[in-house]
Amino acid sequence: MSNLPSLFVSHGAPTFAIEPGLAGAQLRALGRALDKPQAIVVVSPHWMTRGVEIAASDRPETIHDFGGFPRALYSLQYPAPGSPSLAARVQQVLRASGIPSSLDSQRGLDHGAWVPLMHMFPEADVPVVQVSLPFDTDEGKAFALGRALAPLAQEGVLVVGSGSLTHNLYEFRSGDVLEAAYAREFSEWIRRAVQDGDTQRLVQALRLAPHAARAHPTTDHFLPLLVAAGAASTVTPATVMDGGIRHGMLAMESYLFGERVDLLVEEADHA
Repeated sequence: MSNLPSLFVSHGAPTFAIEPGLAGAQLRALGRALDKPQAIVVVSPHWMTRGVEIAASDRPETIHDFGGFPRALYSLQYPAPGSPSLAARVQQVLRASGIPSSLDSQRGLDHGAWVPLMHMFPEADVPVVQVSLPFDTDEGKAFALGRALAPLAQEGVLVVGSGSLTHNLYEFRSGDVLEAAYAREFSEWIRRAVQDGDTQRLVQALRLAPHAARAHPTTDHFLPLLVAAGAASTVTPATVMDGGIRHGMLAMESYLFGERVDLLVEEADHA
């Protein structure tokens, strides 16, 4: 089996589940365009722990880990199966890279995992294993975590880092604003680094990119991008999915590392 690419996806606000917009349409088109993976390993900043933990439930619940949003969100379910055997395999590849981890047989899928996956694989028929981000993860450790997960691509596993290309919660909670120029400028800088295959620039982006401190007052939603880049057997070619900017400051751009695909977005994908 040839290596699967890896994916960084911007999951935006929880309302992305019911308001897919262009970003959701692109993810749905991507799910059709890709060779269907045997399983998915996803890293989300909404599960942060003291050390690396791996969800090992065979039927992970859909976690609604948010409050104050439309009632319709809380009735959504994403009943993808888990895979205790894959969780054990993830633990094995992490151990081979010197990264200790533990298994959690009760953990479900948080919205950073199930919301984008419901657009990509709406039938929920691909097993999903979630991996946590340790609290002390920095840019280098996030990239190293991705490198440790990279062998899974040869086994039909799609590694997904789910975060947000920009993520300023203070501005988000203040209400919708006109599109902030800083979010676009930061996104364009990151896109150039991705297209150039410059992982060193990506790892240093929060120090080098314009408006980085405003785009990411905390690092947690940027780190999954580095996990995905690290998991790629080759960063280029890359597929850029520009999903626009929601709520004035949430850039919904996503990247497929290691494969360039032409996405056929259908009108029904926006529904």
